[in-house]
Amino acid sequence: MEKKMRFEVMENETIDECLERMKKKGYTPIRRIEKPIFKEEGKEIVPAGRQIIFEAKATE
Repeated sequence: MEKKMRFEVMENETIDECLERMKKKGYTPIRRIEKPIFKEEGKEIVPAGRQIIFEAKATE
């Protein structure tokens, strides 16, 4: 098992479901990263959502 791993919250998944998936694989979250997602509409760039990634370490 890797010591650190990243888990991304999928499009049709809640944060709690992602954390549960992480726990089942034997990892504990240590950091949350949020990245904005933008899209281009004509000449404007507008927010389109966000990407949430958890950095996790293996539980011992």
